[in-house]
Order: sequence, then structure tokens, then C-alpha cells
Amino acid sequence: MKMGRMKYGFSFSVFFVALALTATAQSEVFSPMKEAIKANDAGALVKTFAQSVEINFEGNISTYSKAQSEFVLKDFFKKHPVNDFSIVHMGSSKGGLQFAIGRYLSGSDSYNVLMRVRQVGTDNLVHEISFVKE
Repeated sequence: MKMGRMKYGFSFSVFFVALALTATAQSEVFSPMKEAIKANDAGALVKTFAQSVEINFEGNISTYSKAQSEFVLKDFFKKHPVNDFSIVHMGSSKGGLQFAIGRYLSGSDSYNVLMRVRQVGTDNLVHEISFVKE
């Protein structure tokens, strides 16, 4: 009986360690994006983008090249300077697509931010980013 409890205790410990490592890895994936958004730095954010990225501002969805997306994001950051940005949830799909949901505060406005990232070689690249006002 005692041995059975030890097996279950060990299994739960391994599960929680694996869960913590996954959360840490996801946090590291989104760290450069988070820091760039907090700094309103479109140039740094675009460095994490794929060659083309889908950007959604308030339901207006367009696909942009990296160069185009920098201009579009600079304009957004200029019109809506950040007061605070935090990631409130991270996850991944069975297909390996990782995502983060954040909250972007600008003045009295609050935006939900969704970023979807795929691993391309050794890089994690943003393929989609959305800013939707709450």
C-alpha cells in the first residue's frame, strides 16, 4: 500500500515538473514580443514576425510583409501608446502552434491581444497578431 502511494506521488511530481517546464518554455517564446509591445517598439516586434503576418485591428484583418507591418504597428503604437501590457494566458495546439493572449492598456482603452506563433527551424515566428478593443 505504501509503495502504491509513493508511485502516485512520484507520478504527480513528474507531471507538475513537466507542466512547469512547458509554461517556462512558452514564457520564453513570448518574452521578446512582450518586451517589444511594452516598449511600443514596432521594429523589435517585427523582428519576431514571419515573412508575412496577418494583423487584425478591430476586425480589420490584412496580411502584411515584415516591412509593411512595421509601418502599420508604428502607426497603431503612435495613436494608442502603451500604458501597460501583460500576457494573461499561454497555450499550444496539438499541431504545435503556440499562442498567447495579452492585455494592452492605452489611456482609458483596453485591448485583447492574441499572438499565434509557429516554430520555423529554430525560430519562433509570429504568424498572426490581433488587437481588439474590449
